[in-house]
Amino acid sequence: MKKQRPVNLNFSTICFPLTAIISILHRISGVITFFSIGILLWLLGLSLSSPKNFLEVSTIINSLHFKFIAWVLVSTLSFHFIGGIRHLIMDFGLISTTLKTGKISSKVVLGSSILLAILSGVVIW
Repeated sequence: MKKQRPVNLNFSTICFPLTAIISILHRISGVITFFSIGILLWLLGLSLSSPKNFLEVSTIINSLHFKFIAWVLVSTLSFHFIGGIRHLIMDFGLISTTLKTGKISSKVVLGSSILLAILSGVVIW
């Protein structure tokens, strides 16, 4: 028997809970961190290849655009790290996996990652 149900695929009308938003952002930050490691390793290899390339990489690193990119990368890495700690704590059963503790731990992850993003911005600039 085929059920005819309405399907809502308009994501602008769907209101996701905070726990879902944090989970989605954790996955996105993992992808950003994965690809940024490759770019940073390429810059490291380029800087170690010759003194001329070292000076070129040092001018790139001292630019304002790269400082902004570095701030974004450090912020996503810190968010991913804190979110991963949250998942490990919940997986090991150190805190219960109820909706209430999920909301509280999501707020803690969001607040602490915002604090670390501000702190890393101060250190980078």
